[in-house]
Amino acid sequence: VHGHSYHLSVTIIGTPITSVSDVKLGMVMDFGDLKKIVKEEVVDPFDHATVFNKNTPHVELAQELESRGHKIILANYQPTSENMVIDFAQRIQRRLPETISLHSLKLRETGTAFAEWYASDNS
Repeated sequence: VHGHSYHLSVTIIGTPITSVSDVKLGMVMDFGDLKKIVKEEVVDPFDHATVFNKNTPHVELAQELESRGHKIILANYQPTSENMVIDFAQRIQRRLPETISLHSLKLRETGTAFAEWYASDNS
């Protein structure tokens, strides 16, 4: 078991708001609104959590850690950065307004190790 301090970059695509009466004139999406989605869908569930594949032979360890107050996630996948970034994309995408598309995600484990997800690779 080991941990990482991840950094997630999110890129969206959409048409900037053109209504001069809208306080969000010129924005595709308010950063505060996007940040709220990322916080609720990714940061809050995963921050300080230990992520196990739900099919791990170590499920008893996960249960023991949880019983001792540790935050545990049993994922439907092997929790690699490559798989986590796919999960995060799905979580974020379902919360975006219909007029906005998720373009890409970059999940950094370290300054030089990362996994990327692009919508164009998944269409």
